[in-house]
Amino acid sequence: MNPAKKLNELHATAICGNDITSSCLYVSALTIVYAGQYAWIALLIVAGVLFLFRRIYGEVVGALPLNGGAYNVLLNTTSKSNASVAACLTILSYMATAVISASEAMHYLHTLMHALPVMLATIGLLTFFLFLTIGGISESAVVATVIFIFHLASMALLIGSAIWFVAVNGFEITLANFKMPLKGSISSAIFFGFCAAMLGISGFESSANFVEEQQPGVFRKTLRNMWLAVTIINPLMALVAIMVLSRVDVIQHQEALLSHIGFNTGGQWLSTLISIDAVLVLSGAVLTAYVGVGGLIKRMALDRILPQFTLKENRRGSAYRILFLFFALCISILLVTDGDLGALAGVYTISFLAVMTYFGIGNFLLKMKRSSLPRPVYASPFVVAVAIAAVVIALYGNIKMHPEYLLVFLQYFVPAIVIILLMLNRKELLKMSLVVIDSFFDTISETARVSRIRVNFLMNRLSKQQFVYFSKADSIASLNKVMMYVQENEATNLLKIVTILKDDQEIPSGFLNDLAVLDRAYPEINIEFVQLRGIFNPELIAKLSADWKVPINFMFIASPGNKFPYQVAELGGVRLII
Repeated sequence: MNPAKKLNELHATAICGNDITSSCLYVSALTIVYAGQYAWIALLIVAGVLFLFRRIYGEVVGALPLNGGAYNVLLNTTSKSNASVAACLTILSYMATAVISASEAMHYLHTLMHALPVMLATIGLLTFFLFLTIGGISESAVVATVIFIFHLASMALLIGSAIWFVAVNGFEITLANFKMPLKGSISSAIFFGFCAAMLGISGFESSANFVEEQQPGVFRKTLRNMWLAVTIINPLMALVAIMVLSRVDVIQHQEALLSHIGFNTGGQWLSTLISIDAVLVLSGAVLTAYVGVGGLIKRMALDRILPQFTLKENRRGSAYRILFLFFALCISILLVTDGDLGALAGVYTISFLAVMTYFGIGNFLLKMKRSSLPRPVYASPFVVAVAIAAVVIALYGNIKMHPEYLLVFLQYFVPAIVIILLMLNRKELLKMSLVVIDSFFDTISETARVSRIRVNFLMNRLSKQQFVYFSKADSIASLNKVMMYVQENEATNLLKIVTILKDDQEIPSGFLNDLAVLDRAYPEINIEFVQLRGIFNPELIAKLSADWKVPINFMFIASPGNKFPYQVAELGGVRLII
């Protein structure tokens, strides 16, 4: 992307902020159902957990500023299969986000336009944002920014109206609510309220999935801005609800709680304004899903986990086939569930919390395996452990409250991960198909011959993709790790090991002998050694990629140290494997 067109702080914050700040439309009521008058405390605890994740995300993405979020960090610290699980969870989370947000937006609009067919309107909204994102991320960001500013202004107006209502009418409703008994103890109420309230931070992971489209330094600011918005708006909305409405009233109107608060404190005009805001900001969350999943799936396709045909771009630089694929998946899940928000919530809850857990685990792996990699911030292991524990507890609490969610989630997750694993192991599957062809078509020789030719062609095309490892004349132990990684994770039999030497440098005497040993140890991989004079920098990588016709994301390096003059993102997508 042209640096001039990269997203500034406001635009980037708006894209992911619409998702996370739209949570106030439902999370306040949801938390009050479980925590009653102490819902604001549960929401403040969630804000504390999110504060810990600010540093976790800041460290991981600061060290590896590439699209993909949890997928990206696991790809650079562990195997492709592990990274693919995180990617699959993220895609499911985005699918559920898009469909739930679109459906909820149209339900709000239905309260204003009673003749509106909700299902058709939901499909129409998903279609609108499909074509908007195909038009380009910069154009999408302008729409997201307008929605975001309007939403923040609407929330400020609603809070101000509630404060005025309390100032005029006193604290009678508030005191009555705080005197009401809870179903259990205060601690259990806050615990289950916390578990429910964790959905209020969904969208926090979105910024990491399009970090390459942001200007330098913007990512950490988006994390700060999202945290501030959630910390201020969500607990305050829960407290406002307790101050102006009875708990019974909150539960009766939980599907449109903020609109009802607006009606009670300001009248019909404010209720209508909040409903319009709900339609807009939930629509903005649909846009966030498209932008986030576009960056993630593009990265997966570049890494040959998903088919290469999805990478084709239009003249605005949008990978429109990825967006059409995501749109088709969203429509399918909408039709299969018939718009049942409970079923969608099952997918949404578990996949989102699992992605947060994976990100924390990725941070630990980054510390252990890429300790020398420069990073702008550092999250202490204790902070990471506390954050992971909090998310796991929330995941357990949600499953305990809604065990049926787990079954619904598995119905979508299992087929998705099976497809991903089939793509990862397609070379082995092609080999198996050859065995089947040979045995099944022995009596039909011509069919068998044609089938074998076709399968062999596919296998050869898959295996002939060359990979490149830039070596600093590493030890044989390090080179062996490279060979093991390539053998286990990449469907190739061509590896080019390249060493860039300065004018006064020479290859160590034993290095070529080590390569010969590895060549014999891995006969299925053809090792080619290339020695070049020059300086290892982004320009050289780009030139070699063009000359050798090897995509940059098929080039590997070892984890660079603190003295390395470039950030990983400046290298154009080179991967870290040891």
